[in-house]
Amino acid sequence: MIVKHVILPNRLRKVPRSFGWIDHRLISDRHIERLCHGSAALYLFLVCAGDENGLSYYGDKSIMEKLSMDGRTLDKARSELIRAGLAAWQKPVYQVLCLEPGGKDRASGSPTGLGDILKKAMEVGHD
Repeated sequence: MIVKHVILPNRLRKVPRSFGWIDHRLISDRHIERLCHGSAALYLFLVCAGDENGLSYYGDKSIMEKLSMDGRTLDKARSELIRAGLAAWQKPVYQVLCLEPGGKDRASGSPTGLGDILKKAMEVGHD
């Protein structure tokens, strides 16, 4: 067994007031292995930019500038995240999705899009 020790004690991470988190299942459930570099970079950006519900609304131009991507790479990355069930997008809003097995909605077994999520939220609000 490898014994871990802190390499730079004066640089230990602390949870800041504004905090984004990445679910460890991104690795343990092998989601990350199915992503190209551009998709992984976009996912990291969306996790960091998202609010407590995983929502962010950065425009394509801003994302491309911040990630040094061209439009084609961004389109491919976004499509890959959506197909993988890791993100939903309804211009201009992105949502980072929970990491359910296979990126599927537990109840229906089908991919969950932002429209479906908002529809469910509206139904719950009217009960």
